Amino acid sequence: MGGMGRFHRHDDTTHTHADGTTHSHGDHSGYDTRSQRVEILEAIFTENDVRADLNRGAFDAAGVPAVNLMSSPGSGKTSILSATLDALRPTLRIGVIEGDIATDLDAARLEDKGAQVSLINTANGFGGECHLDAPMVNRALQGLDLGTLDLVFIENVGNLVCPAEFDVGEHARVMVYSVTEGEDKPLKYPLMFSRVHVVLLNKIDLLPHLDVELQQFLDTIAETNPRAHVIPVSARTGEGLEQWYSWVDTAVVRPRR
Repeated sequence: MGGMGRFHRHDDTTHTHADGTTHSHGDHSGYDTRSQRVEILEAIFTENDVRADLNRGAFDAAGVPAVNLMSSPGSGKTSILSATLDALRPTLRIGVIEGDIATDLDAARLEDKGAQVSLINTANGFGGECHLDAPMVNRALQGLDLGTLDLVFIENVGNLVCPAEFDVGEHARVMVYSVTEGEDKPLKYPLMFSRVHVVLLNKIDLLPHLDVELQQFLDTIAETNPRAHVIPVSARTGEGLEQWYSWVDTAVVRPRR
């Protein structure tokens, strides 16, 4: 069971990547294996959904809401999570499932914030999974003492495609989207943007230095997901973060208390 200020590592070598019916890291034979891939993907997603329900059941039994935090690499996801732990630590006991391909750098950074941290590395022979799935999260839960927590953040692997495909048992889905990525990302990666409840539009302090207006980001997000709650923030200056903390409290934590 996890304790405050300690993190647990879980290495994952099972390859369950899925981004369509024509992609497989291990198949370079040139043979048409489309039907086999379809069957494999159906089995993967069926098993994933079963495990996701188990994860959600474990969270619900403990009365602990879980937030799946997703983004592309370099968006500032860990910086926002670090600031969130600092802000909420006086009133909430928080656990973090930290997904990373190979290192424990982010996990070590977050354990200093007083959270229970359960680390899962996704590295395998192909370089590492680009997402967390429900079985991975299920194993990582063994490193958390849910009975002593009020909230769990699942920090997913940085990727704008694959994490959106897998239900991991979360109650809310949040993505961090940096203004430095360009305003067209919601149109290029519609699945991710269409499935989240909140978009944290990060690094708005850099807007004066970019050839783009805030409204352009808001318009493209709304075109893909008009129901998403968009919160412009800056992890560096702290602008907008109080609104994010308030959303976590009122929309995620209080309803399950």
